[in-house]
Parts: sequence; structure tokens; C-alpha cells
Amino acid sequence: MTTTSHPAPDVFSPGKIGPLTLRNRTIKAATYEGLSHRGKVTRDLVDFHVRHAAGGVGMTTVAYCAVSPEGRTDRHQVLWTPEALPGLRKLTDAVHDQGAAASAQIGHAGPVANPKANGAPALAPSRQFQKTTLSFAREATPEDLRRVVRDHARAARMAIEAGFDAVEVHLGHNYLASSFLSPKLNRRTDSHGGALENRARLAREVMTAVRDAVGDRIAILAKLNMDDGVPGGFWLDEAIAVARWLEADGSVDALEMTAGSSLSNPMYLFKGDAPLAAFAEVMPQPVKLGVKLFGRAVLREYPYQDGYLLEDARQIRAAVRLPMVLLGGITNRSIMDRGMAEGFEFVAMARALLREPDLINRIRADAGVRSLCNHNNRCMPTNFTGARCVLVDRSSPRSATWGTETGYVG
Repeated sequence: MTTTSHPAPDVFSPGKIGPLTLRNRTIKAATYEGLSHRGKVTRDLVDFHVRHAAGGVGMTTVAYCAVSPEGRTDRHQVLWTPEALPGLRKLTDAVHDQGAAASAQIGHAGPVANPKANGAPALAPSRQFQKTTLSFAREATPEDLRRVVRDHARAARMAIEAGFDAVEVHLGHNYLASSFLSPKLNRRTDSHGGALENRARLAREVMTAVRDAVGDRIAILAKLNMDDGVPGGFWLDEAIAVARWLEADGSVDALEMTAGSSLSNPMYLFKGDAPLAAFAEVMPQPVKLGVKLFGRAVLREYPYQDGYLLEDARQIRAAVRLPMVLLGGITNRSIMDRGMAEGFEFVAMARALLREPDLINRIRADAGVRSLCNHNNRCMPTNFTGARCVLVDRSSPRSATWGTETGYVG
């Protein structure tokens, strides 16, 4: 299956994802902000997304919003509860005031979750020891999986209540659905293990439940791994099959392809420098010591180049007709135009916008503008304290929460 032959769209022209029309084809990718507090929205989190909306993106993505209490990677992460809705509504209203759309990334962290912070064991396809948390993740039962599927549907309905224009369902980075896709992590012998069709069952059940819950009232995106970056893990040939199944299911309006394992190889997604010392600095003991002694085995370095996921993503592009979002090293007009020319309808940016939230407006005004991001990746550890570029003098402390309809509370 090939892409259509009509002229490539201008990245600054409007683009459709399901029922949603964006003012342009640029998306602020989901990067965990570290700015929520006790599961609720803060003034800082609102300001973070308003900066990107004012900076020109077509849509900004709020990350990561956990569908289940045990599915959080951080105890302060936004959790889909009625108490969180007023703050989320204030966030979406503020983004809409800037002319941009707002997407909520929803998912369950599975074996990547923080059991100590959550007060519950992490869930995984099979029982396994996690070096990142120095604890065992327990094997998810069939009832666990049914509940998690229901939790995704509930979260998507709540996203509509909160004013979001889209949800992005997390099927990557060895979070729960992604860990089931991985033959390395999934050693089950039941209907959710073994052949790819079984390993993909949870991802498809989640996406179908989300579609059934929201219909075409909001856009539905899926963030799907192409490659775990781990020997024996999920690989591109399987990703092509899963993408085709999701398309056939009718559960997805657009695909955003990603890569890497938050458990075993996070730098495989990011490329560039591996800031080992910066990670160790923000970790509690004994994880801090473990990072110093063994971190280099997990935080590997990969050379950076613009559009570094394009080579693999174009193989998914050739296999499906769904709109696709190109992620990975989108820093300038040239790589944006290349993505459009190769059949991608949207581009997603993360680190470049942390460095310069107004980069989209500046590129629109001058096609020769290039991002100042140097890919040192020292922004990555800041998601524990407030995601930011460390080269920019801008603090982002946690603040009181938007917790009621009547205003700001502390």
C-alpha cells in the first residue's frame, strides 16, 4: 500500500485528525512535564502548555495522564479522577484561548510504574524484576486486564468532559500495552501471550474500548513502538502488522510511531548525549548508586540526526492509509517539508520546543530558522522537578493546584 500522489501539504496548512481540524500540522509531543501535584493540574502545568500554544503549535499534548492508580510513574502524575477535571478544564480552556488544540496522553505504565509511590505492585505481562525500581512487577491477571481496558475507556470519556480535542493512547516504551507486545517481556501462555496476534490483543482491546467510549466526538491517536531497541524485543516487522490491525479495527484516527524501552534502553528514542550524572543527581538512594555504577549499561548513547525515526516510520507509512505523525528530530522547516513530502500528515516536536516554545512561530516567519537545541538531553532528568531546557534560565517549581471550579486552591 502506498501513499497518495497529490502534492505534499504545507506544514502550516490546516490538517484533519478524525473529527478534529488543527490550525497547522505541528504537534507538541508528549513529554512528561513533572508539573502536576497530587494528581491535579497546577498553575505551572497550565503555563507550560499555554507557552507552546502561544508559540504556534497546532496541538499540544498533556503527558502523561494515568488511567489507573497503579499505572503511574510518579506519585504526582495526573490521574483520571473527578477531582482532576476542573484543573484539566482550565488547562484546555487556556490552550484554546491561544488558538491551539489540546490532546491528553492516556495510558498505563505497567512495568515502568513506580510501585513505591503508588503503594501497589507494578503490572506486567509476566512476573519480572525491574532494575529501574529495584522491585518485582507482578503478572497481570485477566481481571486486571479487563479493568485496565475499562479504565482507558473511562479516561477517554473524562477527557471529553475536560475539554480535550484528542486523546493519544500510549502503546509504546514498554508501558503496559507495549510490554505485552514484546516477546522478551511477555512470556504468557494464555490468550494474551505467544503469537503476535495474542500479544497485540491488549493494545487492540484498549483502542477499541476507547473508540466505543468516545465515538467520533474527539480524535484518537495511538503512540506505537516500532522497535524496543532491545534484543528479542518488539521489532518493525511486527509493528507493521499491528498498525494494519489497528487500521482495520477502525479504532484509530492517526498513528505516531516511536521507539525505545523506558525499562532497558530509553536513549534509543532520544539519540544524542546520555546525561548519566544528571539522572543520578535526581534519583533517591539506592537507585542513585545503581545509576552511578551501572547506568551506562542502560543509558547508552546514539548519534543524533534530524528525522532519525523517518527511515523506519516510512515503512509503516507505506503499509497503512491512516494519517501519520512523524516524530524524532524535527527541528527545522527542511525536515518538516521532507516529512510532508514522504506522506506524513503531521510532525511532532519535543526537545526543540522545550528549548524554544515559540519555535513554530519563528519558523513560520523565517523558513531558515533552526532549533537551538543541541541534544545534550539534560532536559530528561528535569521531568522529576519540572520539564525544561537547562540552558534556559526559567524555573518551574511545583505550585498549588487548580482543584475547584471556583478558582485556584493550595
